[in-house]
Parts: sequence; C-alpha cells; structure tokens
Amino acid sequence: MAVADAGFDLVIFDCDGVLINSEEIASHVCAEAVAELGLIMTPYDYASRYAGMPVAEAWRRVEADSGRPLPEGFRDRVDTEIRRRFDIELAAIDGMADVLRESPHPRCVASSTRLPLLQKNLTKTGLIDFFAPGVFSVTQVKRGKPAPDVFLYAASQMGADPSRCIVVEDSVAGVSAGRRAGMEVIGFMGGGHSSPSIKASLEQAGARRIAANAGALRSLLA
Repeated sequence: MAVADAGFDLVIFDCDGVLINSEEIASHVCAEAVAELGLIMTPYDYASRYAGMPVAEAWRRVEADSGRPLPEGFRDRVDTEIRRRFDIELAAIDGMADVLRESPHPRCVASSTRLPLLQKNLTKTGLIDFFAPGVFSVTQVKRGKPAPDVFLYAASQMGADPSRCIVVEDSVAGVSAGRRAGMEVIGFMGGGHSSPSIKASLEQAGARRIAANAGALRSLLA
C-alpha cells in the first residue's frame, strides 16, 4: 500500500540530498577538508554523521569530534569550494522532477539551508516552480533539525495538520525531526551520498518506509 493511501494532506520534502545533489557535493568537499583536522572519513561517513542539520551545528560537532577548534579561515575555504562545485555540478536528483510532476498531493520544502540559498538552488535546478511559495528554512524558526520546528512551521504555513503530513528525508536528523513533529516519514536513499548502511539508521530514527530511489518514492506517493 502506498503511504498516501492512508490519507495525507501535505508532503514535506527536505531539499539537500532529496531534491538536489547538494549533499553529495558538500559531503565530498567536507570529507576532504576535515582530514586536516585528523578526522579521516569517506563522504558517506561524513553525510551519515553530519547531514541534515544546520551548517553551524555540523561544524560544532566536527570541532567536538576533532577535539580542537576549526583553524582560522577553515569554514570560508570550505564554503568557497562548495559554492564553486555547486556552480558546476548542482542538479536535481535523478527522476525527482517526474515525482513532483506526477504526484497529486500538495507539497512544500522544509530545509536546513538558509532561505536565500535554498531558493537559489531550487531555481538553478529547475524545481522552484513545483513548490513556490511553499519554501521554508530553519532560519525562520528557533531550532534546527533534529528539533521539529521547521516541519511544524511548514505545516502551519500550508494549513495542514501535522498528523496528516508525510516528510521525505535522507538524514537521521531530518527523520528524527519529522517523527518529533508527529508526522509520517519516508526515508530517501536516492542521493549519491547515501550508502546502504544508512537504511538501518533511517529506520531506527523512525522512517517506517524507505525509498531507494525516485522511482520507489513515486510509487509510495502515487
């Protein structure tokens, strides 16, 4: 049975790693960068540990894991390289435009990315018209994921009861936020940053269904 068969009024999509390949790009850049701090990990490891939360919180956790503060200019260098690669490589996740085109349900975006950049990235990848004006950021609420604030805010702005919302998320932090908001959550593994091992973590965080790719997500939302 498709998730939507249970009767839902709104689908809330995370952006990075669900709609666009930004998480894959950023995870590669950041995994290379944190090696100089003594944290040796693959891009998959980096995404599994730090993806889905606001950037400032991710860097706080990197500092804690490395046991020392970030070097002066470190974040600026990383941000510059991420922006450079976004300009070249940023794209919609394979098949996601078809999912959005064919799904009959009201939808919106709720992301940890700052609102201006979120709107820019959705525009660059050709997805903004599927959502505008329903584009929401954690910068509009008090707490970032895994707190439920941004999902509850998105539901309120869209006029939907949280118990009748489906969240599509690729990260443990995001799945946890969706469940804490009282929403059904689909774990999405269609981004290039997702390793097979993340499936168990998404399920443990509360995702009762997993979509391995956009085609599987389309079936769940049909």
